[in-house]
Amino acid sequence: MKKTLQFAALAGGAALILAGCASAEQPASDPADNAAQTAPAGPRVAVAYEGGVLVLGGDDYENLGEFASEDFIRLNSAGDGRHVMVTTSKGFHLLDVQQPELTDLVVPAAAAGHVVSHAGRTVLYDDATSDTTIFDSAELAKTGDALPEAEVIPGVTAHHGVSVELEDGTMITTVGDESGRTGIRVLDEDRNEIATNDECPGVHGEGTAKDETLVFGCENGALVVKDGKITKLTSPDEYGRMGNAYVSEDSPLVVMDYKDDPDAEGYLLRNITLIDTDKNTLEKVALPEGVEYTYRGVGRGPDDEAVLIGTDGKLHTIDPATGEIVSSLSVVDPWEGPAEWQDPHPSVKVAGSFAYVTDPADSEIVVVDLDADEIVNTVKLDHVPNEIAVVG
Repeated sequence: MKKTLQFAALAGGAALILAGCASAEQPASDPADNAAQTAPAGPRVAVAYEGGVLVLGGDDYENLGEFASEDFIRLNSAGDGRHVMVTTSKGFHLLDVQQPELTDLVVPAAAAGHVVSHAGRTVLYDDATSDTTIFDSAELAKTGDALPEAEVIPGVTAHHGVSVELEDGTMITTVGDESGRTGIRVLDEDRNEIATNDECPGVHGEGTAKDETLVFGCENGALVVKDGKITKLTSPDEYGRMGNAYVSEDSPLVVMDYKDDPDAEGYLLRNITLIDTDKNTLEKVALPEGVEYTYRGVGRGPDDEAVLIGTDGKLHTIDPATGEIVSSLSVVDPWEGPAEWQDPHPSVKVAGSFAYVTDPADSEIVVVDLDADEIVNTVKLDHVPNEIAVVG
């Protein structure tokens, strides 16, 4: 059943509450002052740090504004060319990276989770209720003093999940409860269930490949959804967890992370998964000795290649068909895995032909031209970068 809601700004209250969580030595910028500035053209890079978020822009990636927030926040592009969703304890907080301004607009969520943008839709998931909120991305880009109407699909049982909507209105959403996650449901445009699969323990993450083929990771393989049909691909190991999909919507080849030891300590991974959604095949590929990564460390480049920031400090370009490393570029110093997954450690985001690598050790963002295979900019920051999101 469809339900539409109109969200209103939280009357500035959210901004005040969030500002109160910031460190005293890092005051928030005045959004009005930022709005009055003439913002340069070019991409925007939002950078989360402890207690706030900053926005870089222009050809030289100058600091366009800093905004106080909570100590740990997550960042996701809203897919509308204008906003980044800042995940806080209050919900999904809209950061306008074009102004820039951390607005008063918040989509309330008790446990704000995944953000997925696809087919002109921005989809938000609340883990506390399993409710899915869907915005038209073009309308979201026009946002003024209030958010546009959204469709809200009530959840069945709360769990850490994700939803995605396809071009024809079909929605695929995860299934689970407090005891665990088990699979996915496929709903038609009227939100009637048309397919389901419960053979995906620990289902996590999603990615949309060519021809709107979806993949979801499981603890023993992956689910592939194509033309309404669900296919289970099995891991080569009894425990072979895939939790994040790195996709290109122009390629049938999907790269996923892979963990084969449920008792392994830390967050570093040594293998990747290659999935061919045309052939419905899954292959585990070991990385070279000394090359490890985390869930934040993989993206897809302009030619559908995979790029991976390894613990050896190199940005590796990987052929998604074979798993072969075809080139490597030193971008940061070698690093060790984080003690906790939230801790700052090197990560990568790709936009167009550029890769943006965080370097927490030196408080920098390293910008790599993937076409030229060279570093084109190193941006010094006043804060230790954690997560990033890129718009434009």
